[in-house]
Amino acid sequence: MKNYLMSISDSIISKQTFEEILQCNEETVEYGLKLSEENVKEIVEIRSEALSKNGRVEFGGGIIKQIISTFCDSPYISQYNYIETIEELIETFYYYKNETMEEIGDIELINLMKGYFDNECQGSLELLRYKYLDTIAHNIKYGVSDYLNVDGDEEL
Repeated sequence: MKNYLMSISDSIISKQTFEEILQCNEETVEYGLKLSEENVKEIVEIRSEALSKNGRVEFGGGIIKQIISTFCDSPYISQYNYIETIEELIETFYYYKNETMEEIGDIELINLMKGYFDNECQGSLELLRYKYLDTIAHNIKYGVSDYLNVDGDEEL
């Protein structure tokens, strides 16, 4: 009975998340970006996997909506790489949310990701993850007061 109720609850949350993500098209179409229903299903699935992999629980699609909304005007995202990039950003977000030990709020982390992605990383997800976000996570774990200092200049 408990599993049945959880299944119904998950189904309702997935449907709500699906609708929220689909509504993002109203904003992103201005930038030539559009998600099909199939794309949204794929994104919801990726989100579920990322949450599970990182031991996280989330209700609603607020984070995905925020990621899409924040990144849709990036000069490095086109319809050609849109779905893949959003999926990787979702996985990256949840991973680094854990790695930064919740020291950075959701919106702040998304904005940091966007700033580095559009500027220093010039659209490279690998550079974003393995240089900038890894360094920030390392700084937080080791108590560096200026954890956003990714250039390695130690504060004495």
